[in-house]
Amino acid sequence: MPIKTLESLREHLQWAIEIEHATIPPYLCALYSIHEDSNLEVREVIESVFIEEMLHMTLAANVLNAVGGTPQIDKPDFIPEYPAFLPHSNRAFSVPLLKFSPEAINVFLKIEKPEGHGAMPEDDNYHTIGQFYESIEMGLRYLCETLGETAVFTGDPNHQVRSDSTYYGGSGHIIAVENLETALAALEEIIEQGEGLQHEEVWDGDQNMFHPEREEVAHYFRFLEIKEGRNFQKGDTPKSGPTGDSFTVDWDAVHNMRPNPSSKAYPADSPIVAKLNEFNVVYWNMLRQLHQSFNGQPEQLSVAVGTMYEIKTKAVELMQLDSGDGETTVGPTFEYVSLEDEKSDKHAGQKIVVQKDGPYLVYGDVPLVRKAQVISEHGEPLTWQKGETLEAGAKYALCRCGQSSRKPFCDGTHARVDFDGTETADTNTTIERQIIFEGGSNIVVKRDNALCMEAGFCGNRFKNIPQLVKETEDSIVRAQVMAMIERCPSGSYSYSLEPDSENIEPSFPKEIGVTQEGEVAGPLWVTGEIDVERADGQPFECRNRTTLCRCGQSNNKPLCDGTHREIGFTE
Repeated sequence: MPIKTLESLREHLQWAIEIEHATIPPYLCALYSIHEDSNLEVREVIESVFIEEMLHMTLAANVLNAVGGTPQIDKPDFIPEYPAFLPHSNRAFSVPLLKFSPEAINVFLKIEKPEGHGAMPEDDNYHTIGQFYESIEMGLRYLCETLGETAVFTGDPNHQVRSDSTYYGGSGHIIAVENLETALAALEEIIEQGEGLQHEEVWDGDQNMFHPEREEVAHYFRFLEIKEGRNFQKGDTPKSGPTGDSFTVDWDAVHNMRPNPSSKAYPADSPIVAKLNEFNVVYWNMLRQLHQSFNGQPEQLSVAVGTMYEIKTKAVELMQLDSGDGETTVGPTFEYVSLEDEKSDKHAGQKIVVQKDGPYLVYGDVPLVRKAQVISEHGEPLTWQKGETLEAGAKYALCRCGQSSRKPFCDGTHARVDFDGTETADTNTTIERQIIFEGGSNIVVKRDNALCMEAGFCGNRFKNIPQLVKETEDSIVRAQVMAMIERCPSGSYSYSLEPDSENIEPSFPKEIGVTQEGEVAGPLWVTGEIDVERADGQPFECRNRTTLCRCGQSNNKPLCDGTHREIGFTE
């Protein structure tokens, strides 16, 4: 029945969030089943739609917040059990979780199907998503006419996700909703990206996120491009179909994911279920970040974008994991994980995983703090001053390319700028590389040049450590050398009291420091023997202190080499 009350309007906007999300797991299954080195055009299309569905969730949440509602994502029934009908639809077709295939694309075309000419708004049992949104628009207009805009738009403006404070890297725009005009603009953005301008054109009014020189077509027509293996070009219409350049669609270059994956298909204590749980924990972590971003913490949206790259890693692992039948692979299940189960999940421990050409993924609730160099009036680094602790969560993604608009967090920019994160740091251990300085008295000073990032703690305006070592018979000088070494963030310098004794290391907490060197933003300073796993699988020595590049320009990745100072890197 038509929307006639504020309560009904809020209920339908909550449904809108659930409808938009219900399309994401099917799109992700198709996307991540494709072999990494194939079907570039196809992967770009599906990824762009997925990113825009996240935008649609955000816009629907903004409208719901504006009319005094509360978006609910962190609840057990938020994700349907696939195969499933679209929430509150007319149940004309079921949506399964499938690998990339003609069958999957046909389902996507049904999901994004434009409403027919002259189709009436439908608030429940809708034929098309466009008709559902038309009913919300009609309800908004009716309530504003009968109650007045001020009685309808009573929400807290601080709960709005805004484009000026939140980076969004896809096509379209985040619209903060304050009144009827902006609410209708937000809803039209959703409809046009799905169905096209004025519901009559293939174009959606935006530019292609991967090829900004191109105009973008609506979701339905993007999937039609995949089905036909051909792009739309200027002059094309819904009736003509795509007549532009052709591209290759390799339907066989996919992992043979079992349809509609479920953990129920495997023994509860099996390694497969453990891997599925890992994925589901990460996915629900992302959903909870979205829940927070829609409920007064809009900055969490950028953190959620970074978590999406962790989701990709876990999903691809499942796409490659044999299901046990000798033919299919497992695939992700998108099953509910309670907050208590997420907090008790110990599969990862405290570690940092470097993603190939992507961010640092941090596991295990590692504290993230700001640390600034204290510099003398002569420009000498003296010590470190601890600053604020940043809200990050149990798992988060930190920018490695240096170009995120939400530093230190990843916002996905690396994928759009083709960041080359190739790791070149020496894989030998410090003991294999280090040199020992002769002439120390009651101290053995060592240096591993491969770790140096030229922080400047190894000297003052008069002398440096190699010179001071020769004067360590004086205990005051010896203490000064020890202090210099202990303040070195990379651990390039180390010392012991005897040639064969263990190094003396300062007691550092397990945390990641986001460093600042005067006007220049410094590296990530990892302390407390937190494991770092390289993306290329090469060994990486676990150390009490490590400095990781975050400007994206180091020639010693993933380690910092001081290039951030040369380029004047800033946040």
